[in-house]
Amino acid sequence: MGHTVAPPQAYRLLQQRLDRNVTGAPDSPTLMRILQLLFSPVEADLARRIPTTFISLRKLAKRADIAEDRLAEMVVSMAERGLVFDLEHDGRRYVALAPVVIGFFEFTYMRTREGYPNEELAKLFDEYFFEREDFAHAVFAGQTQIGRSLVREEALPQGDHTEVLDWERASVLVETATSHAVSLCACRNHAQQAGHPCEHPQRTCLSLNLGAELLARQGIAEPISRSEAMGILEQAKGAGLAQTGDNVQRNVSYICNCCGCSCGMMNAIRRFDIRNAIVTSNWISLIDPEVCRGCGRCAKICPVDAITINHGEVDGRKRKWAVRDAALCLGCGVGYAACKHGALTMQKRERRVFTPETTFDRIVAMAIERGKLGDMLLDNLEGWGYEALARVVQVIEKTPFPAVVNAIEPLKSTFLSAVVQAARASGGKAASRV
Repeated sequence: MGHTVAPPQAYRLLQQRLDRNVTGAPDSPTLMRILQLLFSPVEADLARRIPTTFISLRKLAKRADIAEDRLAEMVVSMAERGLVFDLEHDGRRYVALAPVVIGFFEFTYMRTREGYPNEELAKLFDEYFFEREDFAHAVFAGQTQIGRSLVREEALPQGDHTEVLDWERASVLVETATSHAVSLCACRNHAQQAGHPCEHPQRTCLSLNLGAELLARQGIAEPISRSEAMGILEQAKGAGLAQTGDNVQRNVSYICNCCGCSCGMMNAIRRFDIRNAIVTSNWISLIDPEVCRGCGRCAKICPVDAITINHGEVDGRKRKWAVRDAALCLGCGVGYAACKHGALTMQKRERRVFTPETTFDRIVAMAIERGKLGDMLLDNLEGWGYEALARVVQVIEKTPFPAVVNAIEPLKSTFLSAVVQAARASGGKAASRV
């Protein structure tokens, strides 16, 4: 598509604001058209002033020079359309800007709406996500990612004494969540609107805890019971879908039930060979070539094409057998369910995968890896207290020294430079001094 009309300044500034987010939003005429369809000029001007972490409406009203009651009306309207996050705490309202992903793309397609330019937007998102590589590389630039693969518990070896932690189990995440909600799979609904639907079910996207509360209040997701959430999880497994969860240990906000045909994260792996777009589970598949009959079921169902079928001659007989690519395997366990001959099993990875403790920790780690720590600090520091700053320092302490030096160098901050040096010298105790 060609989009050559120069956008108004408000949309240009909003694109720049979104691009400072840890997942990025590279400039393109296509993105400008998306923003013009989603935001009015007044809303775009407001959105560019909203940080990525929650700010009170009182502070935002002063920053944007808008009356607080008028601002509240705008925030409600934008939240209902999934352009911002809003919540209330201790009688005060707060708002944060939604990124492109996970953000207003998902919130647009997690439901159906009459009178909304769904098909036009779907084709524009298709063009922005998949016809160029820069957006995918911006989103998945580092090692710390938005989503992580959840291994199917039924695929794990019986009697294995290796510890499987609660936050590694999809069933435990659902059982222990304080709130549950379901919506359409944004990726599959988007694919259908764009004209390339897949056969998998759509009502499969599970929101949990605070994420469920926020999306249910905004009408983006439907509140459901714990038992119904567990039922959807099992139905998704039966449909051959892979479970991808929020890449944190605490207060997981979602579990996606993903297919290789439509999932944006899996398409980044398949189309652009970005092999770390989803963080693997702590397990990996193992195929016994002596038992494998080369039926191809596991290769067909693998969502990232990590399994291929070899043809050859063994002991004078022609035969086929499956081969797993260790660099691609997500450790999801989907292939285990497809194998009817017991040839595919799951084994523990030699090295445990790093999973951030909280969403805040994940965002800080992503900012450091992508060289956006300065943007994050300058955008949000006004509303942060000592505890948040100490948490940033804790993440810095766990990050390889060269990466931290590169991240803080543009800030020219004597304080952060001193913190990094102290963390290196003290072996991880600098945060207690903040």
